[in-house]
Amino acid sequence: MKKTHLFLIALTFLVTACSSNATKQYAPGGQKPVVIAYVFRGPIPDPTYVTHFNYAFGHVNDSFDGIRISSEERLMDISNLKKQKPDLKVVLSIGGWGSGRFSEMAADPNYRKSFVADCKRVVEQFNLDGIDLDWEYPSQTAGGRISASPDDIDNFTILMREIREILGNDKLLTFASVMTAQYVDFKAVEPYINFVNIMTYDMGNPPNYHHAALYPSERTRFSCEESVNAHIAAGIPPHKLVLGIPFYGKGTGQFPRFWQVRDQSEFREQWDDVAKVPYLTNSAGEFVYTYENPRSIVLKCEFLKARGLLGAMYWEYSQDDYLGTMQKTVYNGVME
Repeated sequence: MKKTHLFLIALTFLVTACSSNATKQYAPGGQKPVVIAYVFRGPIPDPTYVTHFNYAFGHVNDSFDGIRISSEERLMDISNLKKQKPDLKVVLSIGGWGSGRFSEMAADPNYRKSFVADCKRVVEQFNLDGIDLDWEYPSQTAGGRISASPDDIDNFTILMREIREILGNDKLLTFASVMTAQYVDFKAVEPYINFVNIMTYDMGNPPNYHHAALYPSERTRFSCEESVNAHIAAGIPPHKLVLGIPFYGKGTGQFPRFWQVRDQSEFREQWDDVAKVPYLTNSAGEFVYTYENPRSIVLKCEFLKARGLLGAMYWEYSQDDYLGTMQKTVYNGVME
């Protein structure tokens, strides 16, 4: 009887502990949710409402065998924010739109070996928590006047494997993915990565389409829901997916930042109740601007949690207003 009583106490403790843990984390596998801000320009950011900063950018250097960093001093300043917030993760994002020389580097074993070694050097020198690869896009020249080859897709996998091997398992290795889940062998890459940052934006332009719709509507070419489905079908489990949210809009060009949209009075704000995003129309009722606001972000956070995704990332930190309205909305939406 005494043994039975002790067993029941132990079982109750175990169930209670598991239940308590479940309330803190929604991501499968015991992973904590992430809120990732890409940092490109502007003042040194406030780490209060993020879990990760992705510094943009590093690039493949001109000799194809190492990394060139846009501003080493700025990267170190951001890395030093970990003194202020010890659980903050700071990652170097290598690449970006128009950043080339990936194809040449990844195709040559000697170049690739030197580049991978430089990844480790940069992580150690700047006290970073990992590497984020933003090769846009393997096998494609869409990023501008950059080289590409059909072999890029296989070479991308080799590159990610070799970076993982040199960084070890205690550092982060992630990459940015196009919304359609193309140009990468996701099943082959999945064992080497912590998660994928989906660029669920730039999916359309006025006067016809939203650029970051949550769901398909008559004003979409592609949506966040379709993008998540495509990545899961390609081989990435939901708990390794991070949903991208833009802090900028697309259209006539008057409002490159959220606060400029919020403070304008020339155009009328509309709401697409199917796509779940706002947009602006002019006096003639024409669709002229597509963007994001706190209402749409809340719905995206509800969506990503319901689908078991790891969290959210956004481009770009400096495009928020001075109150931090958008970043606070993302953080609260993911974490609560």
